[in-house]
Amino acid sequence: MLRVHFSGVDLSRVRLSDRPDALWETVLSFHRLRDRRGAKVFGEWRRESRTRLNGETRLLASVIPNRGYFPDFLTPREGVRGMDAGLEALRATASDRLRAELVLLAASHRPDRTAPPGRAALARHGVAPLTGRRGDVLGRLAGALRGYHRAAVEPYWPHIRARVEADRAARGRALLDGGADELLASLPPMLRWRPPVLEADYPVDRDLYLRGRGLLLQPSFFCRGTPVVYRDPNLPPVLVYPVTHAEAPAPSDDPGPPLGRLVGQTRSAVLAAIGGGCTTSELARRAGVSLASASQHACVLREAGLVVTLRHGNAVLHTLTPLGAALLRGGATAEALR
Repeated sequence: MLRVHFSGVDLSRVRLSDRPDALWETVLSFHRLRDRRGAKVFGEWRRESRTRLNGETRLLASVIPNRGYFPDFLTPREGVRGMDAGLEALRATASDRLRAELVLLAASHRPDRTAPPGRAALARHGVAPLTGRRGDVLGRLAGALRGYHRAAVEPYWPHIRARVEADRAARGRALLDGGADELLASLPPMLRWRPPVLEADYPVDRDLYLRGRGLLLQPSFFCRGTPVVYRDPNLPPVLVYPVTHAEAPAPSDDPGPPLGRLVGQTRSAVLAAIGGGCTTSELARRAGVSLASASQHACVLREAGLVVTLRHGNAVLHTLTPLGAALLRGGATAEALR
């Protein structure tokens, strides 16, 4: 179990990320690529992504084992600003930190009598592909991460971003309704708020003391089952947790046939009424339609990829996807779809 310990100051410094983190999504998706679970959400994505890969997995597997510890330097906080910023920060990793975390990686996955063959091989040879000068090591890693991201994450980025933004809307509503207490209580079921401690299902027993630094909540599309935190307690505290999944991701260049159903002034008004997020009842009032009509319009918009719906307590919360927001602005710009 993971226990995150809050003080009053920490509660006032809880923050919610406003976008997906490119490096967290890349690293965690690599776990999902090798995991047979979650076929409904990730099965088709796995099949499509594997056809686009060009050998990046061999190097990445040496630093991202199937389970357990992977180095903190792989997911610098700059990844929230995009892949370029994240990889620039990764390349700037200090030599002593790089060495220490790779040694810790090797020690964490030493073979024992019960270790699976794959993990035993990693322990014997895992860091071997990364021997050499610091610049060479980080350059090769950055290249492998970028290549993998382009093949397995970038084509699905609009969908990933839409799910993260939908989760943010639900958490933001909880924060407005009841402050940090309500926000922490609204997190997915594997996280349990028992003031002043946030408990979480976790593969090892661990305590994380925030010590007045607050906590950044980072929703993640590819996080599954349990949240993730940095191993190093001195790094700025980040809690990566899974978003709620309603459907499998689809590449951004395939809008699907339902988009052709999006016609008429009423539905355009409904799309505009959703704005920054609303429940079905609020949508009906804003658009001046019946509750049943609001629900039907939201369903069509969701099928067209313009709206994401997330359950929030006893209600459902509708939010715009990047494509839906771009459509309201008069066109889907490249920036809106990243």
